[in-house]
Amino acid sequence: MSAETSLDNTLGADAVDRAIADGIDLDGSPIPPVKLELYHQVMALEAGRQRSGVSNTMRSRIVRIGAKHIPQAELNQMLLDAGFVPLKDKEVAFYYGNK
Repeated sequence: MSAETSLDNTLGADAVDRAIADGIDLDGSPIPPVKLELYHQVMALEAGRQRSGVSNTMRSRIVRIGAKHIPQAELNQMLLDAGFVPLKDKEVAFYYGNK
């Protein structure tokens, strides 16, 4: 790792956002300007999108990130216990289909 990047800068949910803001990848290499421009263009579109509710967004993030760390049955039960809709068939197929 370069002097600009320490292990602390590669941990946590904000690590990627910090790296994008700095234009420096987590390995210390510069992010190509064309990639940054496309990212910012798409994020600007997303910033203008009407939101339907925080609960739906929370659930989506829980599923997307939780599937990387939590077994399917356990994540499904956690969703139910918290009052969220259980995993949908398409989510199971997408996140757990090749595991």
